[in-house]
Amino acid sequence: MSLIRYEPFGLLTQLQRELERSFDKTAAEGSTVTAQWAPTVDIKEETDKFVIHADIPGVKPEDIDVYMENGVLTIKGEKRTEATTEDKSYKRIERSYGSFYRRFSLPDTADADKISAHSALGVLNITIPKRESVQPRKINVSSDLN
Repeated sequence: MSLIRYEPFGLLTQLQRELERSFDKTAAEGSTVTAQWAPTVDIKEETDKFVIHADIPGVKPEDIDVYMENGVLTIKGEKRTEATTEDKSYKRIERSYGSFYRRFSLPDTADADKISAHSALGVLNITIPKRESVQPRKINVSSDLN
């Protein structure tokens, strides 16, 4: 008897991933870019910036490409497989390997020239500052009365 992990929404999750993959494919320099897996991300908006946290454990910073073009932020790279020996026989492999690819359309408020990225402990952190012209500022109200 084998144990199988129960996922009540497993088919829906799989369908969502397949749809994301089909929409994430794009033409780049005359070739089609495909991904074998997509890192999960958290995106948050703060008053002065947007922050993206992407889970990419086991990927070296030099294997990650982050670039911005025409209002679209692209994260792509590759997670290399571990060397396996003949004496190991895996019963199940759930970790993803291969190339990954994610694209995000950024709002007009993003300052593309000041985007920064940092990788630590398997998490890629991308900071996208907002342009100063769109950040809220307090306006003092003056009075004619002393």
